[in-house]
Amino acid sequence: MSREEALALVRQHVKKENLVKHMLAVEAIMKGVAEYLGEDAERWALVGLIHDVDFEKTYDDPKRHAFVSAEILEGKVDAEIIHAVKSHNFENTGVIPENNMEYALIAADAISGLIVSCALVMPSKKLSDVKVESVTRRYKEKDFARNCNRERIYMCEKIGLDKVKFAEIALKALQGIADDLGL
Repeated sequence: MSREEALALVRQHVKKENLVKHMLAVEAIMKGVAEYLGEDAERWALVGLIHDVDFEKTYDDPKRHAFVSAEILEGKVDAEIIHAVKSHNFENTGVIPENNMEYALIAADAISGLIVSCALVMPSKKLSDVKVESVTRRYKEKDFARNCNRERIYMCEKIGLDKVKFAEIALKALQGIADDLGL
């Protein structure tokens, strides 16, 4: 599946622009992490882009989230990508992450919201004004961006990235698509 096909599929199934932006953010972070690790950046980016393709359909039923995505993606992507999508919601699907791409997706999904929240509290509301130190300082603030599960962010350590390096890669990736995110 090409990026254009994936984006068209996302737009077909996702109507909320903020959710599309979230998926673009996770795509960028996944690409950045893959490049840093010497992995297949396009493949990892694709997983990031499509990981929440069913979110609007399953919002009220988290146990189905990612299983509906798998149905949507069946025949369009390979089994490894479908497993990665299912494993990003492992708490509800029971599909356990097994490899670096899957751990990176879980961490990228969580840190994207934390970094966006950091930008939104800046006077400028711009990603360009966010510093790595701001992001890492916010790791410890449980009341800040409460929905960004820190334990999920810390999955970066399972792929050999400490929390600071992961924040640096993720922030740089999001700064690279700031215009697409409106930040």
